[in-house]
Amino acid sequence: MTVSLRFFASLREAVGQKEMCLDMADGATIDDLKARLSIDFPKLEAMLPRVVCAIDDEYVASDERLRDGAQVALIPPVSGGAAPEPGLYWVTYEPLEAQKLADLVRTDADGAVTLFYGVVRNNSEGRDVERLEYEAHESMAARQLEEVANETKARFPDVTQVGAWHRIGTLELGEASLLVAVSSPHRKESFDACHWCVDRIKEVVPVWKKEHWTGGSAWVEGHAVEPPTTAST
Repeated sequence: MTVSLRFFASLREAVGQKEMCLDMADGATIDDLKARLSIDFPKLEAMLPRVVCAIDDEYVASDERLRDGAQVALIPPVSGGAAPEPGLYWVTYEPLEAQKLADLVRTDADGAVTLFYGVVRNNSEGRDVERLEYEAHESMAARQLEEVANETKARFPDVTQVGAWHRIGTLELGEASLLVAVSSPHRKESFDACHWCVDRIKEVVPVWKKEHWTGGSAWVEGHAVEPPTTAST
């Protein structure tokens, strides 16, 4: 069988291409795929233990069996289709406008709207950062933003609405890379839910960040995504 692979961020650079097709034996699993890639691309061997895979924009377990024609995205630890117009969950190359997102989540029953801005700062690990570059698995990132928002509302039942926008592409100092807005009748629930939501986005949404500084650049490795523990049935 033949599967299609997509690589992102540091994986893409290690392989030297963004997409490729690979022939695998019938019945092969995600683990078998990783073993094959570590042989074909030795630069990947040290990276693959922290890589999780997705099929059809859903994270899958390591024992998930591949199928002919499957489109497999290999997701490195995240730093962190896009909607044509901004809704509650949006991944975009356009500058982010906080007031628009706040207006989307607010209702007349809400006494609080908490808004988080993630912005590009000028330093990291002792280096003077000049700009950041963000890359995403765009359709999956938008879907994961929605899933995190739903998790947030389930965890904080007094919350009215949650919205999250992530910018990709090249961002200069001071520009917003992430906006999260949470509305609720009272401020405590809004603050707590927004804090939890931002942390969760950084754990699971497939967005990667590359720092550029004078004389160099590097992808920032953050959280390794936890895949499902068993294959889907």
